[in-house]
Amino acid sequence: MRKDGQPLCLKDYLSAHGYKASEKATKQFKASELIELIKDAGLLGRGGAGFSTGIKMSAVPSAKEEGDMRYLVVNADEMEPGTFKDRWLLEGNPHQLIEGIIIAALAIKAPVAYVFLRGEYKEAERRLEHALHEAYDAGVVGDGLKIHIHMSAGRYICGEETALLNALEGRRAIPRTKPPFPQVSGLFGKPTVVQNVETICNLPHIVANGAAWYKSLGRAIDAGTKIFGVSGKVKHPGAFELPMGTMGKDIIYEHAQGLLDGLKLRAFMPGGASTDLLTAEFLDVPMDYSSMAKMKTRMGTGTMIVIDDHTCPVGLLVNLERFFKQESCGFCTPCREGLSWVHDTLLAIEEGDGRVSDLEILRQHGKLLAPGSTFCALAPGASAPLLSGLTLFADDFMQHISEKRCPYRT
Repeated sequence: MRKDGQPLCLKDYLSAHGYKASEKATKQFKASELIELIKDAGLLGRGGAGFSTGIKMSAVPSAKEEGDMRYLVVNADEMEPGTFKDRWLLEGNPHQLIEGIIIAALAIKAPVAYVFLRGEYKEAERRLEHALHEAYDAGVVGDGLKIHIHMSAGRYICGEETALLNALEGRRAIPRTKPPFPQVSGLFGKPTVVQNVETICNLPHIVANGAAWYKSLGRAIDAGTKIFGVSGKVKHPGAFELPMGTMGKDIIYEHAQGLLDGLKLRAFMPGGASTDLLTAEFLDVPMDYSSMAKMKTRMGTGTMIVIDDHTCPVGLLVNLERFFKQESCGFCTPCREGLSWVHDTLLAIEEGDGRVSDLEILRQHGKLLAPGSTFCALAPGASAPLLSGLTLFADDFMQHISEKRCPYRT
């Protein structure tokens, strides 16, 4: 993004060597060589799961005959509370995404690409549409690739890749059974690769500079840079591109400039609303997928939510679980019914009507929402802050119950 807040136009992007990487990919690489380069670079999906991008692409079967259709879909739904990194990329440098789409489409031999964009991202749509017109008029995309923007009708569940594909086909946005995975049978039953905006935006830099260069950018286990975000009561909330593996304490206290005066950090969520609530000791763990997994937690999207000592943790959980309850697609019983019970029980505790026995009920619900018990990751994502919050803030829950009120309210 330019200093005046406007996105990079085609002239700006070309002056920064834009579209050189896609030209290089077109002229110097076979599709299989591009996928191997992406594998060698160690690019992991930036949507939250951290799965190998190259391995995901390599799962697309070889065409049985000339003209076999396959699709590239860019997941720009970004409805995770506390997450705003993709919006920053879409609004600030849409040509970078377009160049990444060209490279990804070459790698999987997809003649059609869709950008599935969150319905509220009107400014991102306007800027991306303008950039697409510039790119096609200048001939940098070429006639062999059709890129379409699809504005989502909404719902958090559309961020799940198979629910997204159903929505893109005009169907009810519910997850699909896997297998078959989208790489084999995806959009309209054809091989499809779904990738996050930030993931795709890494591709031009990998092609331009090579796998070894990309690996050298990381500070810990994983390669490359990452757009980390910080929200909450900090002095400088925002998004920051930093080396993968940057310490959480540096992100919060150096780049976000610490908490507002008079406040202390009590906990944080490393990657949006669907990650565990963690204590300050985790700030000394490198923020990358592998390092956080070793600590038996998830980095998620890398967009941190900071919880201070003046914020009621029970009220925080009420707010989070209300969101997950509202956004359930209603397909699975533990999610559809369980999240309503979780929210209502938490609300009762927050309003002074809770009982000690409610805590065990909440723990049981959290386990019923755990991975493997539901069709997709929405419910496990909802259980992560719930179960960790019940442990970390046990004293707060007991105080709410014993005093029959929220002690944080004046």
